[in-house]
Amino acid sequence: MFFQPTIIALLLVAMLNAAMLAVASPYAWQLIRQWDIGSGSDRQLRLERLTYFFSTLLVFVCLLQIASTLLFVFNADHMHTMFVGAMCAIGTLNVNQWGFPALYLQLALFFMAALWLALNALDNRARDYPLVRVKYGALLVLAPVAFASLVVQLLYFGNLEADVITSCCGSMFSEESESVAATLAAIEPGPAMVLFYSVLLPTIFVSAWHWRSTGFSRLRAGAVGLASALAFLVSIAAVVAFVSLYIYEHPNHHCPFCILQPEFGYQGYLIYIPLFAAAAFGMASGLLAPFNRFSSLATLAPTASRRLAGQAAVGYALVVAVCTLMVLKSNLILLD
Repeated sequence: MFFQPTIIALLLVAMLNAAMLAVASPYAWQLIRQWDIGSGSDRQLRLERLTYFFSTLLVFVCLLQIASTLLFVFNADHMHTMFVGAMCAIGTLNVNQWGFPALYLQLALFFMAALWLALNALDNRARDYPLVRVKYGALLVLAPVAFASLVVQLLYFGNLEADVITSCCGSMFSEESESVAATLAAIEPGPAMVLFYSVLLPTIFVSAWHWRSTGFSRLRAGAVGLASALAFLVSIAAVVAFVSLYIYEHPNHHCPFCILQPEFGYQGYLIYIPLFAAAAFGMASGLLAPFNRFSSLATLAPTASRRLAGQAAVGYALVVAVCTLMVLKSNLILLD
């Protein structure tokens, strides 16, 4: 299985990212301990020059990671035809015990990379780089996760066997299953809709409010970040509980991956792309807000936080609009 082009690409990206983060980590530790922007010493000048290099390197790593997450999901869905019993990405990921851990690590790295990019962009706009220690401290957290992702992907792809009979998405979401997925599928469509709109609409409101507000409030920005994280989880649950049913026009088909397939018009991408983007923007908005305490970021941090909140509001509004449209145009009737 290692010789599939997409698998080779995924492993190359994972190896490259892990290697670059491993090279950058000792420097990051040195920088955290020795950085002093007020110093004119040779050591400080050397650290500043290295900072430009490693910041560019890490931007490249984070962008590769975001692209790799999308490719991983696409590949998992694309490969289901190679395994007996697989109907979608769930079957591919169930071929061995490393499939879903590899997915979860990819998703974690997606959000970590997006948040690091937001930190770096804000820091680069300030004259004194006040977030250098923060963003390189975050690098030391990112590096072991990237290494773990590489190891798990090697285990997952290295143990793929075409003659293994895997389980389909139907078994994962069946009433007999004790998984979290089955618990989500057991939620009735009516309560799931109420939960979806009661979380997403306030998230859009508070994000738009923060975006358009003339004043700045760390509390409001923090609310945007927390609401965005909650809205992401609720949206995933809503896709499983009721949105997928309307797309498939089947009352018992809860799979959140089959909606990515061509027979369903790739409609899942219309939900997931704005959803992941909105969650990343919203969480970044909350993350950047406290840094207005630095004098050089007193204006920059609030501006960046508000802009990201506006992008989150647009993204979640698209999610609500797309999901609502899919429900309205479906021929399935679940609610009286």
